[in-house]
Amino acid sequence: MIPSFGGFGLGLRKPHYADFLDTRVAVDFVEVISENFMVDGGRPRQILRDVRELYPVALHGVSMSIGSADGLDGAYLARLRALVDEIEPLFVSDHLSWTRIEGFSSHDLLPLPYTAEALEVVCANIDRAQEALGREMLIENPSSYIDFAPADMTEWHFLDSICARTGCGLLLDVNNVFVSASNHGFDPIAYLDGVPHDRVRQVHLAGHSRGKELLIDTHDRPVPASVWDLYAHVLPRLGPVATMIERDDDIPPLADLLAELDTARRIASGALREAA
Repeated sequence: MIPSFGGFGLGLRKPHYADFLDTRVAVDFVEVISENFMVDGGRPRQILRDVRELYPVALHGVSMSIGSADGLDGAYLARLRALVDEIEPLFVSDHLSWTRIEGFSSHDLLPLPYTAEALEVVCANIDRAQEALGREMLIENPSSYIDFAPADMTEWHFLDSICARTGCGLLLDVNNVFVSASNHGFDPIAYLDGVPHDRVRQVHLAGHSRGKELLIDTHDRPVPASVWDLYAHVLPRLGPVATMIERDDDIPPLADLLAELDTARRIASGALREAA
């Protein structure tokens, strides 16, 4: 099983490369988008090598297409394995979604029906990915804007079944839980209480935007109070886990993100004391 790691980190984004390379930033790890560094040589790969000498790194993918009925792309897995072998990351993660069909990539994280048939596809793909990578993965719960009828199970039961059958871990995105719960009308507390807590190894925190009718997982705003509240609720059930702030647009100065990370530290400290 993937070892636990109780640190606090940030997503490594281009505006802050120099900060992380030239100064010692108060984080326990950084997370990078895997696909941005799945190249042979070049400046991006060298930057990641240099960062890895200073901080533990988590690799977070956006295009493995775990839910694809076409199966996984062998060339993609080979490139990712090369990056994993070089960087020796804390975690390798991707999303419970699909992005690819018949060789076409949507470049979007598309939702799945939570059916027994989809479960078979997802588990087969995770098994293949873990065998190719030589390690267990983390699977992230998605944000979603449509759902499918009929469904055989809830999303959290689907995740529980995936973990039981494949041995993978979970990357619990608390903002995604809030966004999907708001969009589909389910109880986010029931979701957080229903996931397999012993499988959660990493938590994502982020902000979102309000569209005309739905919440959108935009990662362009600070973590809101609603997401902090859910984080505080679930932490005592998880114990020490890796927590990070995601920011992918309208990226603020690094000091602002570090202040948010300090909020996460304070909430975690209080929640874990309360659970002791």
